[in-house]
Amino acid sequence: MNVELFDYDLPLELIAQSPTEKRDDCRLLLIDRENKTYKNSTFKNIIDYLNKGDVLVRNNTKVIPARLYGIKDKTNAKVEVLLLNDLGNDVYECLCGNAKTIKVDTIIHFKDDILVGKCVKVLDEGIRHIKFYYKGIFLEELDKIGLMPLPPYIHKQVSNNNDYQTVYAKVSGSAAAPTAGFHFTNELIDALKNKGVEIVDITLNIGLGTFRPIKVNDTKDHKMHEETYEISKNAAESLNLAKKEGRRIIAIGTTSVRTLEANFNKYNEFKEEKSSTNIFISPGYEYKTIDGLITNFHLPKSSLIMLVSAFIGRKFTLEVYNYAVKEKYRFFSFGDAMFIYGKYNYKDNLND
Repeated sequence: MNVELFDYDLPLELIAQSPTEKRDDCRLLLIDRENKTYKNSTFKNIIDYLNKGDVLVRNNTKVIPARLYGIKDKTNAKVEVLLLNDLGNDVYECLCGNAKTIKVDTIIHFKDDILVGKCVKVLDEGIRHIKFYYKGIFLEELDKIGLMPLPPYIHKQVSNNNDYQTVYAKVSGSAAAPTAGFHFTNELIDALKNKGVEIVDITLNIGLGTFRPIKVNDTKDHKMHEETYEISKNAAESLNLAKKEGRRIIAIGTTSVRTLEANFNKYNEFKEEKSSTNIFISPGYEYKTIDGLITNFHLPKSSLIMLVSAFIGRKFTLEVYNYAVKEKYRFFSFGDAMFIYGKYNYKDNLND
């Protein structure tokens, strides 16, 4: 499909620059994909639309302060480095600004040599493999000098790094946050558990695959970047049991969706696994794992709006987005949320 088919007009003032004071006070658009209807609510009211026995799947990844500013050895040229993926042995896959100047064996000094990086491999599209040298524990040293990797449409660093984390963030390794989870508070999670909603944690460390813009004209030409994920034995067993018993599986965020679909596509069931995925979901894809989706409002022409379009149909997605613009919902990472539920036949929208 032509990428332009996923465009919509968004006034810049609707791009949220900070989170709501209380996370679950944000707005919620409830979307019935079976009846093609939607209505306004508040996120804390989502508890009224989740049932005993439902399984909520959340991505418990934790954002690291992955944006670094350094100086090249000898030339003193300034360098920006975004850590994307831990490759092991202190080597990270990185996205580099002015990458053409960073060649194999280039040395980069980061703030008083708290970290020193050496380029060990050059790849396309600004990607470099950098080995880091340091004293102490890497993540502790990174905390001293790294910045939270906020997306470019957020113009000011958060005053508290926890503002760019979910309350259930646990497994360090992401270069971006699973932002659909921002709306949950510990109190809301406890209330959901008390209602009998089951919570299942999985992990996908978010990297370039999730947030890099689509640069091709046709969706069939887009290649997603690999991201690592993990599903535990307990998580797989809980999800398989829910499917067997016909209970709803509801994903919190697109990264949870991609993890579930990637794993299930391999085995035709959920299995314990540490792996990686470059799954790209767009209209025509038949979902196999989820019955509902909690997500934010995504960028025009992004892989994320395409994923949503595969779940509810492209035309209906744009109708919903245009309604959200009209109603002045807040968009993107710190913005408002939608909860999509109801039965759906993807074949009804193959020519959408």
